[in-house]
Parts: sequence; structure tokens; C-alpha cells
Amino acid sequence: MGLRELIIDGWSWLNYKPVMATVPRRGIGPFGDLASGWVPPEDLRRLQAYKLLAAYDHNQAGQLAYAAGDESGQDRRELGDPAKLNSAALNYLLGASQSIVVPGAEGDGGKPTPEAVLARDVQDRLRAWARKELLPMRMQQSERSAVRYGDGVFTLAWDAQAARPVLRTMDPGFFYPEWTEDEVDSAQFPARVHFAWELPEDPVTGQKARLRRITYELGPIGGATVPVIPEKGSPYREWAAGPDGERVLLPGDRTDPATGQVTRTYPWAPDHPTGVTCYLTDAEWLLEDLKAAHNVYALPADKATYRVRRDGQVLQALDLQIDFVPVVHLTNSIPDVGEHWGQPVISRVMQVLDEVAATDTDSSAASGTTGTPIVALSGVRLPKDRTGVPVPLRVEAGTVWSLNEGGSMSTLDTSPQLRELRERTDHLLDRLAGNSRLTASGLGTVQPSEVPSGYALALALGPLDALVGEMRLARAHKYEILLRMVGRLHQAGQVGWPTGELPAAELVWGPHVPTDKAEALDQAAKGYQAGLFSLETCVRMLADAGYPITDIPEEVQRIQARAFDAAARLADATGDIAAVRAFLGLPAGGPAIPPAPLQKVDR
Repeated sequence: MGLRELIIDGWSWLNYKPVMATVPRRGIGPFGDLASGWVPPEDLRRLQAYKLLAAYDHNQAGQLAYAAGDESGQDRRELGDPAKLNSAALNYLLGASQSIVVPGAEGDGGKPTPEAVLARDVQDRLRAWARKELLPMRMQQSERSAVRYGDGVFTLAWDAQAARPVLRTMDPGFFYPEWTEDEVDSAQFPARVHFAWELPEDPVTGQKARLRRITYELGPIGGATVPVIPEKGSPYREWAAGPDGERVLLPGDRTDPATGQVTRTYPWAPDHPTGVTCYLTDAEWLLEDLKAAHNVYALPADKATYRVRRDGQVLQALDLQIDFVPVVHLTNSIPDVGEHWGQPVISRVMQVLDEVAATDTDSSAASGTTGTPIVALSGVRLPKDRTGVPVPLRVEAGTVWSLNEGGSMSTLDTSPQLRELRERTDHLLDRLAGNSRLTASGLGTVQPSEVPSGYALALALGPLDALVGEMRLARAHKYEILLRMVGRLHQAGQVGWPTGELPAAELVWGPHVPTDKAEALDQAAKGYQAGLFSLETCVRMLADAGYPITDIPEEVQRIQARAFDAAARLADATGDIAAVRAFLGLPAGGPAIPPAPLQKVDR
């Protein structure tokens, strides 16, 4: 970057890095692998930032600097501070647990309504899917990428053999969405996205270097297509034709006589036909076939080799029979207006991390002269080897030197400089904790004995609470969309899920800092006894505090099944035995026993 050039964008916090100012060239420098003709210029800066952030996280920033021409990069000491920041932020973001909740599934304690029954059913189905798809592990993978790079990507695909959607995480460096001029808000979703990466040549099989690109695209519904796999040449799809050569439609599709548009009714919107579907294309190109005018958004169709799925479907504009792109892009932060990419956790403290590494490097050099000091001798008789050449003296334990008359010895003491460097390191780490908003308490550098009270600790963790709240807010609607896509893919797969619009599900995060369980229990008990909190609310408070409650409605039923005093009061208040039995979770009783007539006896 020149002295008179100023770039302000989503990656401006890396402008101070000389390596970001160089234009990558193919095969030269640390970013030579990114300088491919198919990578658009607007995405090249983002990929450079991803690689630089990965180097910091893996303690390879010095190697990256050395590859860029900085000879001192090899001597850089990196002791894992960036990785610690990323790991701490990830742990606080995820919290103690994550659970899928459908509002309304817990009911209100009375007879469940049809809406509550549907919400409960959808919640159970989504939780069962999450267990099978290892959702917590997939979240760890994608969220680690989002915290480290600022972005993470989920993809969903229907697996007919497993009869459920398959969840996958993708490297954001492979992600190339196509934004239109109307999609300037980060809440908008592109109608066309690509995943692209290079496949190296394989001398054993004779495979040349290739580019693989997977494309999801929304478009108008067309006719049915069939795969064609010739003995020679690339497989492809062609239009299916009827006996008279007319266009064949997929089952359930209809043609509007007035407009000629093909419409389809999806199970999540049975009363609203639409003419939009999502197409999947998975193809490869030889790098030698790509010219200067070709990039990931515009590749030559005549040079493509389409992949074949295990069920024999050729992945060339394959109709997925859904009206959405099954891709969810996570951002670590809330993007600015007009931006679509998130900011990593260490974006604001990169220069502090460089200062810490430089101080650690100086401390390492100073500790060498402190542990093995430089000794100056005068008036000493040097020993000689067999050839009569003087042998250099070595400072070792138990060494005795005989000095001549008037001889002296002095040492170079660098311990004061080493002490200053350590104090500077402590100062930088405090600055790092404050500016990253992870706080010294959150990073564990504050001793428990140094905290005067729990209230003081809560105030110290205030910036961390704000950071976690912002990170979770940036993801809230993305996980809601992800769970909605899971439900709709199940509906499209026709595996017994109910039709119609499903109730919205959300991801509920557990507490990110240790909670006072005793205080939560006391508040819940007092609130319930005073009639201020419902039993469902109290159980949720205990679950949020960290008590081992996995299913709130089931826990409420267990409590009510043993609440005989409350059942007795219900019987006294209503006189309805059926309501009492329902409260206790008992089956309906038989015909009521008529009271026996009592005969009055005179005494």
C-alpha cells in the first residue's frame, strides 16, 4: 500500500501488514497459491486475510513473514496467544450447552392445544436429527472457523439412504456467493453461491491439475431431465421428452396455461404454488483450459466435466425440488451496512499480538545472556591444546580459573533488562485482554484471591458479556434458518413429517460463565411459592443455571406426578377428579362411585 493510498473495507485492520500490500503472483511468495486466474480480485483480499489469520492461529506468523522477505521472521517467538484468544472466545460463545427449543412446546400446564402438540413434535424430531447428525461437533467445527476467520459455512443435503438431511461444514475460503445490487444488506441471501477449490495433479493416475466448483442456484422450474452417461466423453443431462416430443414435467408440477410457467406446490406451503426451484451443479475444469477472462463466476461450460452421484444422477443443473439454497453463512460479528463478511475475534488486537511476539523474542534473547552471562577475564593463563593453540574458556559449574597478579573478572548482567521485558509483556497482555473484550478475568489471568467480591467479578466480566451477546445475536437468525431448512428437507423427503408451515425453532445457548446454582434455586423456589413464577419458568431457570435438566416438559410432568398436596388443593378448588388425575399424569378413571347414603342415628 502506497503512502498516499488508503483502503477502508472489511479488512482494513490488516493494512499495516506489508505482506497485504503486495500483489500475489502465481507460485511466488506466501500467497502464490491464491494467485489463480479463477479467483476474482474482489475475493483475493479476503483469502489473503484468511491465510494470515490461520498463520497466527497456528503460530506460523513468523514463517509467513519470512516467506514474504522478512529475514527476522525465523527468529520470531510465538507462544500461542492468538490461539488462546480464539479458543477462549469459542468456549464462551458455545457456553455450557446448546439445545433446540420450539416456543410453545412446553405448554402452559393445562390441556395441550394442537399448536403445542405440533411444537412438541417438531422439537422432538429436530433434537433426534441433531443427535444423529452430531450437531454439537459440527457447530464446533463451523464456529471455530467463524471465530478464527470471521466467517463459517454450513451446507445441507438430503441423504435418501439415511432418510435425513446431512449437515456439513465448509471452509469459508471455498465460499463464493454472488451478490446482486439489490442484496446490499447482510440479512439478504444470494440466489447463487459457489464452492470452489483446486485439485492438485496426481502423477500416479495421470490426473492433471483441476478446479472443482459446486454451484447452488435458484431459477425457474423447467421440465424433467434424465442423466446420460456415454461410454466415451463426459456425462451430462438432457431434457426428457414424451411420445410426441413434448416437454415432460416432474410429478406434481403444472403448467400455467396463461403464462406457460411451470409451478410446483411444496409441502411447507401447500396453498402457495411457486415457480422457483434450486439447481445443483458439481463440475471440474482443467486449469490449463481456463483463460484470463475466466473466473469462478464465469467458467466455460463446454470445458466442464460433470460429476456423477452414487445414485447415478449427473450433477448438471439437477433439480433439488426445494425453493431455497441449502447453505447458511455464519458471521462472527454483525456486519456493517453494505458488508457481508464478519470480523474475527483478534481483528482489533493484531498489532498488540505483534508487540507481544516481539517482546517475547527480545525476552528470549535476553534470557540467554542472563542464564549464561558474558564473562570478561584479564590476566588469565589460557589452556592450550596439543598443537599449542589456546582453547577458549567455557563458563561451567565448578570451573576454577587462576588469575595472574593484577588480573580481574567481570560479567555482563542483563537481568534488569529481562525484568523490564517481562513487565512489558504483562502490560501488553492486560491491554490485549481489555481491547479484545475477553477481559483478564475471562482469560483466567486474575487469581480468585484478587477478586474482592462476586459483584466486582460481575462488573469485570461486563465487556465479555457484551461480546458474547453480540456474537450470539449475529448467529441467532442463522441457526433459526438452518433448523427451518432441516424441517423442510424432511418434508421434501416425505418421511412422515407434517405438511404445512412448521413452527420456528431456535437454538438456546447455555450460560457462558459459571452461575450460582444455589442462588438460582433459591430464586426459583421463592418465586414459585409466591405465585410469581410458573412451574415451567422455574424449571427453565434451573436448566439455564446448569442443573442437569434436559427436557423441561418431561421434568414438569415428573414434578407434578408427585405433587400430591397441590393435587389435593386442586380437588378442593374444583371438585373435578378428572382434572386432578390429568394433573398427576394418571389415566382417566372409571365411573364415579356414588356416595353411600348415611342414616341419621338419634342418640
